[in-house]
Amino acid sequence: CLMDQFHQKLRQQHEDSMHRELETLLNTANKAEAETSRKDFEGFKKLFHRFLQVKGPSIEWAKINRPPEDSIQPYDRIRAKGLPENISSCLNKLAVVKLNGGLGTSMGCKGPKSLISVRNENTFLDLTVKQIEHLNTTYNANVPLVLMNSFNTDEDTKKILQKYKHHQVHIHTFNQSRYPRVNKESLLPIAKSMGVSGENAEAWYPPGHGDIYASFHNSGLLDRLISDGKEYVFVSNIDNLGATVDLFILQHLMSQPADRRCEFIMEVTDKTRADVKGGTLIQYEDHLRLLEIAQVPKPHVDEFKSVTKFKIFNTNNLWISLPAIKRLQEQNAMDLEIIVNPKTLDGGLNVIQLETAVGAAIKSFNNALGVNVPRSRFLPVKTSSDLLLVMSNLYSLDAGSLTMSKKREFPTTPHVKLGSSFTKVQDFLTRFENIPDMLELDHLTVSGDVTFGKNVSLKGTVIIIANHGDRIDIPAGAVLENKIVSGNLRILDH
Repeated sequence: CLMDQFHQKLRQQHEDSMHRELETLLNTANKAEAETSRKDFEGFKKLFHRFLQVKGPSIEWAKINRPPEDSIQPYDRIRAKGLPENISSCLNKLAVVKLNGGLGTSMGCKGPKSLISVRNENTFLDLTVKQIEHLNTTYNANVPLVLMNSFNTDEDTKKILQKYKHHQVHIHTFNQSRYPRVNKESLLPIAKSMGVSGENAEAWYPPGHGDIYASFHNSGLLDRLISDGKEYVFVSNIDNLGATVDLFILQHLMSQPADRRCEFIMEVTDKTRADVKGGTLIQYEDHLRLLEIAQVPKPHVDEFKSVTKFKIFNTNNLWISLPAIKRLQEQNAMDLEIIVNPKTLDGGLNVIQLETAVGAAIKSFNNALGVNVPRSRFLPVKTSSDLLLVMSNLYSLDAGSLTMSKKREFPTTPHVKLGSSFTKVQDFLTRFENIPDMLELDHLTVSGDVTFGKNVSLKGTVIIIANHGDRIDIPAGAVLENKIVSGNLRILDH
């Protein structure tokens, strides 16, 4: 019909204009840069092409089914199979990939998020290196660490890597693609040249972690790891302190018969009220699929958030077969759902970012499986409230791994909400003389201008609210058990 022809023509015009603009941009780059950027742009063109084709939600709600029983295994069943007989030979077939593209901006920090100190002066990166080094020394293995950086984090991360030279871990890095932000109205790049500073500072973005497959492959590192005898990668967010190498899951992967090799495991865990936005696993047209909140049609969002219909969510701890990534990349067979992320820049310009999610690829791999793991494997540090938990005596640190303290009676994590005065890590640190004892805490809410003296103990439910213009100094040694504190309390040095 005419309308379709008209839309087809319009799409073709948008695509032609986009390709022209990208060529113009490439002409402003030096030779080395142009080569990398050309690869990046090839990927972007594919994404942009698919973005123009897609109409409406990519999911028909009526076709969604709960995954069949055996497609999400309880962790205990995997654990019951025991450890591999030869742990080191299993480990030698593994590489660990950490997603390291993010900045610390949401926590008020400059530079890569992985360089924020989280525990005893250790950064996220320090803890990761310690964990893997501990594996390598304990089992006499060679598990390499691979960091997927973005153009935002690459330089700063590489400077820091010097300090791990004498550690028993081989560290590799590769870079996520750099894609152009697109003007929402004209659907053209806002960049004036390939530069990343000045007027171009906001012109680029890293396109979500779904980009790992293409950029890993393009960097040559994927082939290198395969030729080193690696069969699987364990992928996770660098800010998830619970994402340690699990030998039971590794054994499960390694022990499958050759004709039923499991190419993809997604670790999921039970939803709580705090996780209503997390992506979930569904059965869709005979495949396991990741359903993200961004793909849900508006009328069904509340249903998506319900803890009863969708009981689990994706932790983004993933175990993926390297040969399978290579096969799917070479066949161009990964059809990742596009996440359209609208942004308003400082000057008020509306742009869109086209992104994809790493877990969305689950539908393309053979014999994919969900494993329902304990909550302890999901310990992300996104806010200063999370930071308070991981710095406290609720957790003990051993060889780079955090585990819930034996002294805590029940294994659930307390619910902590710190107000806006605590958002930035610097401010957060100045408000605590030291981290309170939280072994018996269930719930903490703090709002307003509040500080904590030394050796404070918080138990049960504690709510501290300083109204605008007031300040509350919790005195050193105070024990607050099931208390609400409000009003004004200043404690000054005499």
